[in-house]
Amino acid sequence: MVYKLKLISASAIAILLAYACTKNVVTGRSQLNLIPSSQMQSMSYTQYSQFLSENKAKVVQSGPQVDMVKNVGIRIKNAVEQYLQQNNNADKLNGFAWEFHVVDDPTVNAWCMPGGKVVFYTGILPICKDETGVAVVMGHEVAHAIANHGGERMSQELALQTGMMGLQVALSQKPQQTQQIFMQAVGLGAQVGVMLPYSRLHESEADKMGLIFMAMAGYDPNAAISFWQRMSATGGSKPPQILSTHPSDAKRIKDLQAALPEALKYYKK
Repeated sequence: MVYKLKLISASAIAILLAYACTKNVVTGRSQLNLIPSSQMQSMSYTQYSQFLSENKAKVVQSGPQVDMVKNVGIRIKNAVEQYLQQNNNADKLNGFAWEFHVVDDPTVNAWCMPGGKVVFYTGILPICKDETGVAVVMGHEVAHAIANHGGERMSQELALQTGMMGLQVALSQKPQQTQQIFMQAVGLGAQVGVMLPYSRLHESEADKMGLIFMAMAGYDPNAAISFWQRMSATGGSKPPQILSTHPSDAKRIKDLQAALPEALKYYKK
């Protein structure tokens, strides 16, 4: 009897997982998705507002760096919208409320939370060098949000830690644990704004998608190779945080080069 119950339970979970899967909009990979995008975005917007409030003195309000990041951000945003529309996935952007900010911080990092909330640290801008370099990073970070990598990670953690408990139930019964799961899922550490690494699979997907998005935005995707070479050269014995699980080594360069022919199909000067 116990064996039968376990078998039925396992079958039920397998059925639930089958229906709870979505496909990556570019790669076609199946992803576990137990959480509506609207809920991920709502939690994201709360944390983003908190980050901006706590770092108010560091948020750069104007100047060439801000203009550059926002200009690239708008072009990448428009490219993403165009790509998704062309591939009948425009609904993936429902609820997005794009924002682009620059924070005066020497950390070599940038990130995009669910719903299009982007932050660039001033520490990464010298490595970017120009708009095209910013587009490499912007396309990559925005790709994480478009691919719902945060939602996928949170779904996996909820399944493991709360036994397939729904988000609303988890928030009411285990609010602190659920909040921690969310922070880790979207890449935010104990201190808001300290990004935790995505998996190598997610980083590889973001690389590929980012090349396409920057190409559609009018930036030469070939520049990604030189950018990641520059990034690798800055690391010394300890790579920058943005490279923590996907070091800019020969394999990454090789993977980017392999993805370039597809990305170049979308590039128009």
